[in-house]
Amino acid sequence: MEIKEMTIEQLEGRKAAIAVELDGEGADLNALEAEVREIKTELEARKAEEAKKAEIRKSVAEGSGETVQTFPKEEKHTMTLNEIRASQAYIDAFANYIKTEDDREVRALLTENVSGAVPVPVIAEEAIKTAWERDGIMSRVRKTYIKGNLKVAFELSATGADVHTEGQAAPTEENLTLGIVTMVPANIKKWIRISDEVMAMTSEAFIRYIYDEITYQIVKKEAALAIADITTAGTTNSSTAVGVAEVTAAPGVNTIANAAAYLSDEAENPVVIMNRLTEVNFRAAYASGNFAVDPFDGLQRIYTSALPAYSTASTGSTYCIVGDLNGEQFNYPEGAEVILKWDDMTEAEKDLIKVVGRVYAAHAVTGLGHFTRINK
Repeated sequence: MEIKEMTIEQLEGRKAAIAVELDGEGADLNALEAEVREIKTELEARKAEEAKKAEIRKSVAEGSGETVQTFPKEEKHTMTLNEIRASQAYIDAFANYIKTEDDREVRALLTENVSGAVPVPVIAEEAIKTAWERDGIMSRVRKTYIKGNLKVAFELSATGADVHTEGQAAPTEENLTLGIVTMVPANIKKWIRISDEVMAMTSEAFIRYIYDEITYQIVKKEAALAIADITTAGTTNSSTAVGVAEVTAAPGVNTIANAAAYLSDEAENPVVIMNRLTEVNFRAAYASGNFAVDPFDGLQRIYTSALPAYSTASTGSTYCIVGDLNGEQFNYPEGAEVILKWDDMTEAEKDLIKVVGRVYAAHAVTGLGHFTRINK
């Protein structure tokens, strides 16, 4: 909140808070000093204004003169939608909304006529972004926000470039065949049960608790779906799907390099994706080769339990993936916000409330030559 928008009580409260922050580790003393000066200036200005008003009221009460003093009208700042969503008033109203499903209070705070779902507070949106950033897979996949079923075209086949000498017959026209990946969205859901103690939390703590837990689980599921897209894709391109190369090999010093050799030039940032236990097998190969060759070919490793460990994988199943995750795409036609539904009746006798979070998303491999899977 801007200094000029604060009440005198809020300004005094902020001064007290700054006194505490001064002793905190890593405190920005210059910034705090500047803020104190700004608060002091604002308080003095308001006191001077009140004194002037009091003097005029006294003059009017004593009957001296009939001059009417006009005061400059305060310029009212219209908050943007993002500023509203970041405000404490909106956080409180939104917390009440997801508890009662009554959206009148939260919509009354909006300066724009927002149709559809109520916009989540900024802190809830940050929970989604944080969950993405912390996940090694979902932080790298391509994300789009296009309405409806998304159709992504790719080059199924094409004739190469030609050399043409001036004056000679025109070269043969390119023969281009496109494939189309149709991405059909579906709901990805996660539900949790909360107790009365959670309901009694402050609005901000309540929203953070709900969204941190639900978004973490949804993003974890999205990562597993991305892995499933790659492991179940065909090995050749078709008119409706992008193929994924595959090799069959045990973990060895050359396994990753051989798999990477099948990637196209468009796979610019390849990584190695595997179960953490599988690294043990690659390390063993590294040691048996007297540490002469890096078995990971210098590529970054991403760990996921969505792939089985090599030791427990069945014959023919994928235990490792080498590729650029930009070749996997998620489309969010309704945006990436997690929509919540509240059920306080189903388990009321247990004093538990069921909260269901959902994200509407489509996903598919859309990048040619972006992945090679390694099978046991």
